[in-house]
Amino acid sequence: MQPIHILLLIAAYFGILLLISYFTGKNSGNEAFFKANRQSPWYIVAFGMIGASLSGVTFISVPGWVEASQFNYMQVVFGYLVGYFVIAYVLMPIYYRLNVTSIYQYLEQRFGIVSYKTGAFFFFISRVLGASFRLYLVAIVLQHYIFDAWHIPFEITVTLSIFLIWIYTFRGGIKTIVWTDTLQTLFMLLAVGMAIYYINNEIGWTFSEFISSEELKAYNKTFFFDNFLAKNHFIKSFVGGMFITICMTGLDQDMMQKNLTCRNLKEAQKNMVSFSLVLIVVNFIFLSLGALLFIYSEQFTIDIPMMDGKPKTDLLFPEIAIQGELGILLAISFILGLIAAAYSSADSALTSLTTSFCIDFLDIEKKKKEEQTGIRKKTHIGMSIVLILVIIVFKHVLTDNVISNLLTVATYTYGPLLGLFAFGIFTPYKIHDRYTWLVALVSVLIIIGISKIPSEALGGYQIGYELLPLNGLITFLGLILIRRK
Repeated sequence: MQPIHILLLIAAYFGILLLISYFTGKNSGNEAFFKANRQSPWYIVAFGMIGASLSGVTFISVPGWVEASQFNYMQVVFGYLVGYFVIAYVLMPIYYRLNVTSIYQYLEQRFGIVSYKTGAFFFFISRVLGASFRLYLVAIVLQHYIFDAWHIPFEITVTLSIFLIWIYTFRGGIKTIVWTDTLQTLFMLLAVGMAIYYINNEIGWTFSEFISSEELKAYNKTFFFDNFLAKNHFIKSFVGGMFITICMTGLDQDMMQKNLTCRNLKEAQKNMVSFSLVLIVVNFIFLSLGALLFIYSEQFTIDIPMMDGKPKTDLLFPEIAIQGELGILLAISFILGLIAAAYSSADSALTSLTTSFCIDFLDIEKKKKEEQTGIRKKTHIGMSIVLILVIIVFKHVLTDNVISNLLTVATYTYGPLLGLFAFGIFTPYKIHDRYTWLVALVSVLIIIGISKIPSEALGGYQIGYELLPLNGLITFLGLILIRRK
C-alpha cells in the first residue's frame, strides 16, 4: 500500500469524524463540552470505552509483546475486572452523589483546596504522559510507513496528528467523543478480526485449528505461579492490574468523564460492568493475534522491523498488514483500526485535560459566563501544544515496549491519587491539608527509589506492578501522620 493511499484513507476517515463533530457540536456550550448534558445512552458509552481503554498501545504493542511475555498480560486483565467492579460500586456512587464535573472536586470537599489541587496535578501529569505514550506509538507507525517516504520530519507528523484531533473536539468536547469513540471502537475490532481471518487463511487454518495448534502453545502460557520472585507471578500481576484499573479508570478524569455523561448512576454502572466483561474477551483476541503474527512471521520468514538499529516488535503488526502479501482489504482495515485506536484515547485525553485544567486550576465555573467559552478554547489549544512537545521528547528517550513503559509510569503517578481517595473514603479523619502535596511527593520519591533497587539486593525478587498499591499505601500512611487530632 503506497503512502499516498494511506494518507487519502486517513483524510476520508477524518472527514467522517468532522461530520460527527458538526452534528454533535451544534449549539454546544461548556455543559455539553464537559458533561454532554448528562444525556449519553449507557450502551453507547460502554462500547466507545472499549476503544478508549485499548488505544493504540493495545492495538499494536500488546500483540508485539507476546513473544517476550506470552499471554502473561491476561493475568493483569483479570485484575482489571475486579477493579472495574470497585469503580462501579464504590467510586461512581460518590461522584454521582456529589454531582461533580471534575472527580477531584471530591478531594476539596473531603480535605481542602491543597488536596484538591494535588490530586488534579497528579492526574494532569498522568494523563499527559499516558496520552503521549499512546499517540507516540501511532505517530512512529505513521512516520515509518508514510512520512519517511516523503522526508517529512517526525515533529510535523506529531503536530499534524494533534491538530486533527483538536479540529473535531474543540466544539463538542465530550459530547462529540462519546459518539466518535463508538465508531473508532468498531473500526479497531474490525481490523483485528480481519487480520486474524486473513493470516489464518494464508497459513491454511481455521480459527479453531489455530487455537488448538502446537505452534500456539509456544506463546499462550497465561498463568505464572512457579516463581513468586519473578515480575510476572500471578498474584503480583493480578493485584497490580486491579489497582491499575482503579487508578487509571476510576481515579482518572479522562475515563470517568465519559461515565459521568450517563443519565444516572444506575445506567453508568450498567455501562461499567458490561464494558469490563467484554474487555476480557477483546484482550484475549488481541493476544491471540499477537501469537498468530509471530507464527506467521516465522513460517514466511518475515523479519522484525528495525527502528534506530534495534528490532521493534511493536511494528510487526503494521509490517505484516501494510507491507505483507495479505491483500489491500487487510491494509485498509489496519490503517482504519490504527487511527481509530490512536484517536479514541487521544481525543478524550485532550478533552479531559482541558476539562481538568479549566475546572481544577482556572476555576472556570467561578468566572463570568461570557468569559468561560474563551477560557476553555484557549486551554484546549494549550493542552494540544503540551501533548505535541511531550511526544517529541518521547521519540528521543523511549527504548522499551510502549505498554511496559505506560504501566510502569502509572505506578509512579497514580499512587498518590489512590492513597488520597482511599483515605477519604475509608477513614473518618480530617487532615492538615496544607501538607498533602508534601506527602504525595515523598511517596513518589520513595517508590522511584524502590524501583531502582536491583533484584539481586532483594534475593532475586523482581519488582512489578505492585509498586502502584505500595505507592498508594505509603501515601495513605503519610496522610495518617498529618491527620488532625
